[in-house]
Amino acid sequence: MDSSTRSLPLVHVVGVGMGNPKTLTVAACEALAASELIVGSARLLEGLHAYDARKVALVRSADIACELRDSGVREASVVMSGDVGLHSGATGLYGLLDGFEVDVIPGVSSLSYLCARVRVPWQDVQVVSVHGRAADVAGTVQTHGKTFVLTGGAAGAGDVCAQLTDRGLGNVRVFVGERLSYADECVTRGTAGELAGRTFDGLAAMLVINDRPQGNGPAAPCLPDDAFVRGKVPMTKEEVRALAVCKLRVWPADVVWDVGAGTGSVSVELARAARAGTVYAVERDETACALVRENVRRLGAGNVRVVEGAAPQSLAGLPVPDRVFVGGSSGELDAILRTVVRANPRVRVCLSAIVLETLAEALRTMGELGMSNVDVTQVSVAKACVVGGRHMMRGNNPVYLVAADGPDAELQSGEVRA
Repeated sequence: MDSSTRSLPLVHVVGVGMGNPKTLTVAACEALAASELIVGSARLLEGLHAYDARKVALVRSADIACELRDSGVREASVVMSGDVGLHSGATGLYGLLDGFEVDVIPGVSSLSYLCARVRVPWQDVQVVSVHGRAADVAGTVQTHGKTFVLTGGAAGAGDVCAQLTDRGLGNVRVFVGERLSYADECVTRGTAGELAGRTFDGLAAMLVINDRPQGNGPAAPCLPDDAFVRGKVPMTKEEVRALAVCKLRVWPADVVWDVGAGTGSVSVELARAARAGTVYAVERDETACALVRENVRRLGAGNVRVVEGAAPQSLAGLPVPDRVFVGGSSGELDAILRTVVRANPRVRVCLSAIVLETLAEALRTMGELGMSNVDVTQVSVAKACVVGGRHMMRGNNPVYLVAADGPDAELQSGEVRA
């Protein structure tokens, strides 16, 4: 459409690849050539001297939107690195472009470029960014055959390799791409152990290959009891752990509190369920905290954060929880539940109780707080043991699991989050 017949000014949101103008698509070149104004980071604008448009170096979405509105031009381009759909600033810009016709032009991503350079197909690659954000790279690598990592800031490629090595993943294969698409492009190959601690370009991209990802093993919902270091600290048994995690209905990106973490057995199971989220293992006993850290290290649950201290006091300042498991309350169950509901009235809670008094207190407090969908399950497990050369069933103490939704929970029991 000709600009004279267009009712709204046109903004092209252009993915320009990694910065070398040779990777621009034909559509991107045409949009830039037609623009009166080009806005983007200084690094990206450096490669666009061939275009006569006025150029303004801006990065923040709000600043870019203001410049577009104040300029009065009929056609402009906003340039974004890589592809506009892969951890791109374009996502935050779209909502600020009311009053403009928006044309989105994808570019060549560093993901597809690096995979092409090392001749690895990328349709099954898991993408993680540690550029200005926290992410459990080791947890992702542990459970996926291929992981692409965008580095930046305090988390460089050498630091990521060191983290992988610390988690027992020093043998995974790593490709580190620096200055991709430029004349001085460099792709370094090696294991995580070999590259750990080395200095790479601040905006390097990584492809990590794990030939034996955890996801290719048994699809059991919970780990066996003997996978955990226990010491003399009480541990929630495998069958109870499995049902507790099931009752909590944990989603991959959830923030989860495990209050009274003990050995960390439930924390680890929750971390496996909330693989893109974070689990806060709250425990007041110093010896138990050491066991939690050891089990987290041994079992690769890098998204567990240990919080040493008594609840509910130690819950103050933690990120708002989506799910909470209470495995031990030390007589503070009423205060813990009230703290949890204040933190998030939409929370879902599951707690374990061995004595009837704890069960009664849980039901009373949940009722006073207006919690909904209260579900009480008694778990009685018996296991075989050998006595005099014969097998005899020996029962464990019954455990009550009490699950409930917060008073403002939008979801009712059995509903599914999209």
